[in-house]
Amino acid sequence: MHIPDLHSFLKTDLHLLVEVTYPAKTILLEEGKVSEKMFLVKNGALRVFFYQDGKELTLDFITENQAVSSFDSFLNGIPSDFVIETLESTTVYELHTENFHRLMENQEFQHTFQPLFYQRFSEINKRLISFIRDSPQKRYQQLLKNRPELLLRFPQHYIASYLGITSVSLSRIRNRR
Repeated sequence: MHIPDLHSFLKTDLHLLVEVTYPAKTILLEEGKVSEKMFLVKNGALRVFFYQDGKELTLDFITENQAVSSFDSFLNGIPSDFVIETLESTTVYELHTENFHRLMENQEFQHTFQPLFYQRFSEINKRLISFIRDSPQKRYQQLLKNRPELLLRFPQHYIASYLGITSVSLSRIRNRR
């Protein structure tokens, strides 16, 4: 979810946000815990992942001017299916669940925020279809096209996990170019 300008985005409601800076490798949400916060990234980077058979599988990278939470957990009060962790020193604006619900009573906020949710769900849907339809090579090409900065910013093993392949397979794909 992309946040165009955080300060103008919430205008007079900035008092509902808490600005916090976390060091790298800080867990902001644990798998199995209920998410009580949404994180809007001012600067830095987060990784969303889960564990399967002892391995970490990366779902997404969240960078500047993006927002993340375990939305199902955040909105419905159920345990999160994944972990949110900082990859580098990261400053976020935290929006607590009760403040979010208060803001959702405001029509201006709804009109601003709902398209951002729809955009995020569309991105997730496209990524799911890509995992079913596309080869790892094509997923890599899409990453190069749509988010090339991730390839320079994050370790290869995280990128490989994000693409659903091993680091060795990612090296082979990169060498084919």
